[in-house]
Amino acid sequence: MTKFGIIKERKNPPDRRVVFSPDGLKNAKSKFPDASFVVESSDIRIFKDLEYEEAGFTVTNDISDCDVFLGVKEVPISALIPDKKYFFFSHTIKKQPYNRGLLKAILDKNIELYDHEVIVGPRGFRLIGFGRYAGIVGTYNGFRAWGLKHNTFTLPKAETLSDQKDLESQLNRISLPNIKIVLTGKGKVGGGAKEVLDAMQIKEVSVEEYLNKTFTESVYAQIDVLDYNKRKDGRVLNKNDFYTNPQEYVGDFIRFAKVSDMYIAGHFYGDGAPCIYTREDAKSEDFNIKVVADVSCDIDGPVASTIRPSTIADPIYGYHPETEKEVDYKDPNAIVVMAVDNLPCELPKDASEGFGDMFLEYVLPAFFDDDKDHVLQRARMTKNGKLTERFSYLQDFVDGKE
Repeated sequence: MTKFGIIKERKNPPDRRVVFSPDGLKNAKSKFPDASFVVESSDIRIFKDLEYEEAGFTVTNDISDCDVFLGVKEVPISALIPDKKYFFFSHTIKKQPYNRGLLKAILDKNIELYDHEVIVGPRGFRLIGFGRYAGIVGTYNGFRAWGLKHNTFTLPKAETLSDQKDLESQLNRISLPNIKIVLTGKGKVGGGAKEVLDAMQIKEVSVEEYLNKTFTESVYAQIDVLDYNKRKDGRVLNKNDFYTNPQEYVGDFIRFAKVSDMYIAGHFYGDGAPCIYTREDAKSEDFNIKVVADVSCDIDGPVASTIRPSTIADPIYGYHPETEKEVDYKDPNAIVVMAVDNLPCELPKDASEGFGDMFLEYVLPAFFDDDKDHVLQRARMTKNGKLTERFSYLQDFVDGKE
């Protein structure tokens, strides 16, 4: 019998999310009776200890006899238990310097690490994550920023609301002018953003209509990579060509920036792809965007106005295109930027329930079917004190050579 431990989140600032809600654990236990689940006591988790106990699970301060530990954020080095299996977002796969010590400790302690970010299907697409909830909260925060910038309406902070339904009911009370909203991305993040726009009954229009028509109501267009990038040689090929040969493309987003009032960035940005817009683009008279909700939040990356991440406590700032510096978002020349990099934390209940559903569907079965689809094999970063072959590229990073 495999014994799973739901660990307490110890990272600061505190994160209230969890891999499984009490109901999620009940579902897991009914589907996999051979699994055993224990919950580490936590005073910050969105679900109280009592809720787990009422669902029939043991809550304790000592879960060291578990085989597999399930968490969300990085586990502090001092809390790592040697010779165990851990699931959490380690933030090491891109050689993040601030977590080099963590990865080294995981190897030194002979821990088998499975990073949620690399739990992928056979074609490399992520199976689990919080992206949908980032899209939902980021879009809400974008409209909140619009109201603050223009002094037209006020919305409460997302973290003070109970769930997605509550966010949507707040949004449905506001009155928007006839603005055009462009949304990049058709994955989980873009899908979450679209859910909110549709719940607000904002009309979706085609790229052609969006670029060429004026409307008497707010509208949005959800655009894909070939809408805002074009091949240098003028050929029109498919998305696979873009992903395979990003260096053959140049950005074409300015045609959207010219007619857009608000931009929601929900795309995945691949290495070598063109910027969505540059600092020079933002200086152009054709650049009309007033508010940017950058859910993707790549700093100094494809969205030039995102010069730093913002925080849940202080979610928006101004970017002055001419000086390329941060200014008060009330400055009449400022582009308002919302670039919170941990958005799902603001919707911890919904995010935890959704994450647990995905973990139950895609990951737990692998413990009971000999990992027949190789889900665990692909996600295993470390084993027997060494990096696995798939992650051997991190060796120089661990050794401090880069």
